[in-house]
Amino acid sequence: MHALMWLTRTLVIMAHAVIGWALCGAIIAIGRRTTSMRATLIVHAVGAPILFGILSFVYFRVFAYTTPLQTAAIFVAIVMLLDVVVVARLIERNFDMFKSVLGTWIPFRLIFASTYLCGVSLVRK
Repeated sequence: MHALMWLTRTLVIMAHAVIGWALCGAIIAIGRRTTSMRATLIVHAVGAPILFGILSFVYFRVFAYTTPLQTAAIFVAIVMLLDVVVVARLIERNFDMFKSVLGTWIPFRLIFASTYLCGVSLVRK
């Protein structure tokens, strides 16, 4: 594959993941200011797979450069990396967020599942 084509495809999938991560961050930021942390985390756990389902729908309908399994793994890996580097290390300055099943591990799994299932349903058609 031509290097420019590879770079373009890589940036497209990364952009989808980063947009999803940023929207999830907005849920957390708004929730922290308007309600309890538990309520915020619940809204985030519900919202994250919905947001990534929508992004996956767009990605698979327009681009579909990767398989559903690859896309789900890439999306979650990018979200986890950004959570480690940006949120935990730079913003929070600790890694306590990863102790929260509701705050991190459930959303990671639901992001993976919604991306994968959306991709499978669209690739079959």
